[in-house]
Amino acid sequence: MDAGHLAGSTSTVAATGWRGGVVALDRWIGTTIEAAAAFLVLAEIVVLLTGVVARYVFHAPIVWSDELASILFLWLSMLGAAVALRRGEHMRMTAFVAKASPPMRAFLDVLAIVAALAFLLLIAHPAIDYASEEAIVVTPALEISNSWRASALPIGFGLMIVLSLMRLLRVGNPRLVVKALVTVIALCVAMWLLGPSLKSLGKLNLIVFFVVVVGACVFAGVPIAFSFALATFGFLALTTRTPMLVLVGRMDEGMSHLILLAVPLFVFLGLLIEMTGMARAMVQFLASMLGHVRGGLSYVLIGAMYLVSGISGSKAADMAAIAPVLFPEMKARGAKPGDLVALLATTGAQTETIPPSIVLITIGSVTGVSIASLFTGGMLPGVVLGLALCGVVWWRYRNEDLSAVKRASAGEIWRSLVYASPAVALPFVIRAAVVEGVATATEVSTIGIAYSVLIGILIYRQFDLKRLVPMLIETAALSGAIIFIIGAATGMAWGLTQSGFAQDLAKAMASLPGGRIGFIAVSIVAFIVLGSVLEGIPAIVLFGPLMFPIARAVGVHEVHYAMIVVLAMGLGLFAPPFGVGYYAACAIGKVDPSEGIQPIWGYMAALVIGLIVVAAVPWLSIGFIG
Repeated sequence: MDAGHLAGSTSTVAATGWRGGVVALDRWIGTTIEAAAAFLVLAEIVVLLTGVVARYVFHAPIVWSDELASILFLWLSMLGAAVALRRGEHMRMTAFVAKASPPMRAFLDVLAIVAALAFLLLIAHPAIDYASEEAIVVTPALEISNSWRASALPIGFGLMIVLSLMRLLRVGNPRLVVKALVTVIALCVAMWLLGPSLKSLGKLNLIVFFVVVVGACVFAGVPIAFSFALATFGFLALTTRTPMLVLVGRMDEGMSHLILLAVPLFVFLGLLIEMTGMARAMVQFLASMLGHVRGGLSYVLIGAMYLVSGISGSKAADMAAIAPVLFPEMKARGAKPGDLVALLATTGAQTETIPPSIVLITIGSVTGVSIASLFTGGMLPGVVLGLALCGVVWWRYRNEDLSAVKRASAGEIWRSLVYASPAVALPFVIRAAVVEGVATATEVSTIGIAYSVLIGILIYRQFDLKRLVPMLIETAALSGAIIFIIGAATGMAWGLTQSGFAQDLAKAMASLPGGRIGFIAVSIVAFIVLGSVLEGIPAIVLFGPLMFPIARAVGVHEVHYAMIVVLAMGLGLFAPPFGVGYYAACAIGKVDPSEGIQPIWGYMAALVIGLIVVAAVPWLSIGFIG
């Protein structure tokens, strides 16, 4: 993912003189942060697994385990974001940067660092104020000051400031750095001078900041999280009187959902099943069954995402559990990385309605719709979209050369099944743990980790301790990059709410011509757009209570409407260039986002067709509801 790295193509000079000291200091700080982040990943696994064992085996719940996990998680997210920044692994759109001339590309790479640094410097003081405000809050279980948790924000921002400055000092061309600094400072000053004029624009500022500013930053190669954060900071600072520590609080809220803890745990689980040989065993079995079919492993990817979806409550975690298993073999068979990540992202959108989906649970909680009905109604829409994706796979791989692939005999399939059965059982172990109440959606990944460790050591006899620490560090960096995007998106969602945009949208939707059909059509377009700029849960919390009463009034069944809304948001969430989920898929697949841009549109078209079918045939959503 080199071209997608933050300033990955900028040149650096030899580590001599004072620059040698900078490199040495950067290495020391980086190693220290990586060690702390790796420790936190391990600590989260131990804390949550201990809680499961204490509750289910000894019937003695540890009341403070979730609270401690939440505190550690915010620290893990911020340290992981710092590690990702040092490594240049924050997700960014490089499709347009890659087409620029080499001098312009080098400038844009440095500009990306400076733009991120600008936000970090602007938010640092409010973050300190926020941590100070939280000092008076006492946590209910541990009974300690909440500043122990909230301090992760200013410390994380501070570390990222230091690391950004070191990256700039290591750039080989000082003129590039000065040019980038002058450009960003000039833009910030210009926006500040325009502040009084911007206030007079009213809600047109939504276009200025959340379309123009975000779009300009994204296409210039500024990391997605910092593009969102810069636009939100500018909107609140220049057009409202909102204290900036409120923005820090909203980012904290977005990054602190305990369900998101599933992301690093499933990322680590994905790495673990590869290291222990379980991935190889599963792939050999799947390949023996479908390897002789054109596009066979792509069908396996679609089906696997359907099966595991909803276990963790997070699409990022679902993708992290599947990609490491299938991608290596698919690449070995000649699949292009861009096509793989495009299919992975669209399967994420396809499976948004599969229970137990946290988005469906959220809809039920904020709108009063029966969660059991939502779970029942969510199964067939996912099948419809999955079949649509299979159609694209069939078309794209219809001429695949399988002359070198030998069809496995029944005996070979049976032997590979026996060998792979401990690995194949993993998804069923995980799902059974959730269904039987052994563990929550957040905790269940720790059971998968413990199971994988035992299977790797006792059955497959593969467990390389030397790889453990690098895997923990990689987990922290990838998770930090993903969670930081979600935090920035949550801040943006709150900014949109404060502007009155949600209420205006509801009024406009209520007055649409065309009755039921017109309302559904506009809802699909609106929620695709909302899904591209808002994380699913904040969008539902914002607009669910407003839109569902209107749907009932125009004659749309609430469960049917829920499926339409969730699938439309999923389309937006995983559609480039703004969809956060797309960049999460690229990070998990370790593929440059620019490589998936072209192949994803065919899959997206299939999803749109599937969504239209779901919208046009209510029975698919409500046919099995009693």
